[in-house]
Amino acid sequence: MAVRRILAVSAITTAAAMALAGCASGGAPSSSGGSAKGFSIAFVPKQLNNPYTDVELGGGKKAAAAVDGVTYSVVGPNTASASSQVSYINTLTQKKINVIAIAANDPNAVCSALNQAKAGGAKIITFDSDTAKNCRSLFINQVVSKDVGLIEVKQVAEQINYEGDIAILSATANATNQNAWIEFMKAELKSNPKYAKINLVATVYGNDDDTTSFQVAQGLLSTYPNLKGIISPTTVGIAATARYLSTSAYKGKVALVGLGLPNQMRQYVKDGTVKAFALWDPAKIGTAAVYAAKALVAGTITGKEGDSFEAGDLGTLKVGADNTVIVGPPTEFDAKNIDQYNF
Repeated sequence: MAVRRILAVSAITTAAAMALAGCASGGAPSSSGGSAKGFSIAFVPKQLNNPYTDVELGGGKKAAAAVDGVTYSVVGPNTASASSQVSYINTLTQKKINVIAIAANDPNAVCSALNQAKAGGAKIITFDSDTAKNCRSLFINQVVSKDVGLIEVKQVAEQINYEGDIAILSATANATNQNAWIEFMKAELKSNPKYAKINLVATVYGNDDDTTSFQVAQGLLSTYPNLKGIISPTTVGIAATARYLSTSAYKGKVALVGLGLPNQMRQYVKDGTVKAFALWDPAKIGTAAVYAAKALVAGTITGKEGDSFEAGDLGTLKVGADNTVIVGPPTEFDAKNIDQYNF
């Protein structure tokens, strides 16, 4: 009986010690601590087989491989329509995926499905193209939206000597990021006296499809033969437009700027079709999304302004206004520096 009593007291003492140790290691979450081993993250891009998206997802895949216990997957539509992502979100909810990272084709069309996923316990991160704020915890934004608008207007203005008709060839009519950039472009054209002689004649959409964008570019120049410049803030659109211009009578006469991948645009810069364009490193967006997911699952951040988390090679990233993380500023590419980049 004495032996049993001693063993019982010993077990109780050990359990109490373990409980105290657990309390001592807990407390308020810290942005530098926490663990999120064993979580699943699924990326839902606007569409599959998009060169820009492939670079983003490559960054996410590499980051997931560097974080212990992460299960990484990608699902999504082949076309970038407003509601095409809903069925994929529903499937991920049923599979109890811990984190859904989505580049929304429409800010509202996916919200009902995302809110159901949240109700089931999933963390929601948007990247590249946001949803309405109440549908997600965090938005990984590639760049300050205003900066994109300003740099695009600056580039086209310099190339057309600050005078003439221009047009915008965008992705889809509902794309949150595209529309934000375009609004800043319009505001800058209207308010900055440097651009008083530049006239925006049309905004058209290629639906982030190569063939459609090519045809829309043709249509623009058929409708507006005196067009001096085109801004295409989409990697699919600028590449398709450059391909059209490169074999047309408009080569060297119509300025083309926008957001492009250096590897896609290199030949057009070197043959004189394009003088300059801009972008950032898309892989960093995927990387940031994975590390943000890790921090959300660990509970070291909630996504509120002022939160911060470690993001591997990206260092410490901070959450700003509107629960948004800005990855980095845009880079301008031209004949002098384009060979320094490989993505």
